[in-house]
Amino acid sequence: MTQHLRIRSRAAAALATAALLAATGCASTSAGGDAAGGGGGGGGGTLVIGATGKLPNLDTVIGGAGFEGKRLLSFQIYEGLTRYELLKDTDKPPQVTGALAESWQVAPDKVTWTFALRKGVTFQDGTAFDADAVLFNLHRYLDKASPEYTDALGAAAKEYAGDIASYRKTDDTHVELVTSSPNGHFPEDLAHVLIASPTAVRKSGSANFSQHPVGTGPFAFASQTEGQQVDLVANKDYWRGAPRLERLVVKALPDPAARTAALRSGGANWIEYPNPDDLESLKADGAQVLSNSYDHLWYWILDTTKGPWADVRVRQAANYAIDRQAIADNLLHGTADPAYQAAPRATAAYDQGDDRYAHDPAKARQLLAEAGYPNGFATSVTVPTGGSGNLLPVPITEALQRDLAAVGIKVDIRTTDWTTLIGAEAKGEVALGSDAIAQSTTLFQSEALLPLFIGSKSPFWTGHYANAKVDELIATAAANPDQSARQAAYRTALRQVTEDAPWLFVVNDRNPRALAPSVHGLVQPQSWFLDLTTVSVTK
Repeated sequence: MTQHLRIRSRAAAALATAALLAATGCASTSAGGDAAGGGGGGGGGTLVIGATGKLPNLDTVIGGAGFEGKRLLSFQIYEGLTRYELLKDTDKPPQVTGALAESWQVAPDKVTWTFALRKGVTFQDGTAFDADAVLFNLHRYLDKASPEYTDALGAAAKEYAGDIASYRKTDDTHVELVTSSPNGHFPEDLAHVLIASPTAVRKSGSANFSQHPVGTGPFAFASQTEGQQVDLVANKDYWRGAPRLERLVVKALPDPAARTAALRSGGANWIEYPNPDDLESLKADGAQVLSNSYDHLWYWILDTTKGPWADVRVRQAANYAIDRQAIADNLLHGTADPAYQAAPRATAAYDQGDDRYAHDPAKARQLLAEAGYPNGFATSVTVPTGGSGNLLPVPITEALQRDLAAVGIKVDIRTTDWTTLIGAEAKGEVALGSDAIAQSTTLFQSEALLPLFIGSKSPFWTGHYANAKVDELIATAAANPDQSARQAAYRTALRQVTEDAPWLFVVNDRNPRALAPSVHGLVQPQSWFLDLTTVSVTK
């Protein structure tokens, strides 16, 4: 990893500080810095965010840039029937509340859900939101006979809407959705089933809608350089109250040094995941560095049916071999916590008593010898060079490479970009044909994804991990509308995953970001997602 020089002349330091203090974007007038809710719209300046990877396709659910694209863009333009409440109780995982639906109830059959829609909401193009708009979007995602359906939309929608067996409106303000089986986390799923303006989709056609996206969210589309920069403006008719910002600009800056340089020069006034080596100097220059635990795991998925990784003792040995605390402290400078088990710390499924894999090279060597590999073995891993939630993927992997080599496991590191890695994984493949892949994910922020990561019938590449007990626990939990009961079952399932060690558990991210001193009002939740309606930028 490139080391950044710490010694600067007084003049250079003063210039850097002045530039950072001036990094306000195109700020207008101050709108205040409290986090009580959306302001009056206007007067809140321009927020320019430097993102860690390529920006997403802007057509509702298609995305393609991981959850960072959803956080910074999709959830700003669009909403679902539900949303995450991200401004309250930031010391615990966020709950789901009403968005385009005010309330909902499930029938005694546990599959029929009725949603009461919010009245008086309009899309950013002035189209009224109603039950027909919900049906139009569901047709677009689920009905191959719909003129607006595409294979890309259908494939993307399966993650969260694939459980919907039928749907209809009962009147203009109520829709009935029937799931194929009981689904206790259905309201959470619907936060990701984003609703677009039927008028706008028909006008542009599905093929071109990503160039002219229209939703009901707090920010409306203005322009884009595809994959590189997106410009949004405040939706002053937003039903929760107009956001304080006037403009929101998101730039793709995958190189950490480029993000830091942009913050210091004024090219951005907010950067996602600053290089941990830069944090102290950024703070000295006046930057705000915010973080909070959330549902995140950075890990390697091991091929559990191939070579040495097929033996659970080898997988456990690798987990005992690595020094997570050193990675969290020395490489990531406290921006992550060591992960000693499968369940992320900031979830109700986490139990400290399940922390298992302390740094114990002697135990690692013992397990390798018992498995028939006293001299170790050679293996390979494909690593993204950056991307959504991936921290410092190559430097982390290089640290793991050293730890594993110390017990005889020799790792060949193969790098690729994030989009290629997750694109291959979605097809059930491994980019560059390695024995493992390194990646990050959130496991419980979106419960519908859990069986895709640890279920034996997942279409994704999961290292071929399969455990019938885990499958049963996840299925039983998913059917239960009681959240505490679901989390208890998940805790038991993840305890078994920790035992089976299909992954190399490394760290839990703390979601750091660096803001110029001119940025005010951000509420940092225990979530990957953000509510930007409270943010403002001053001169």
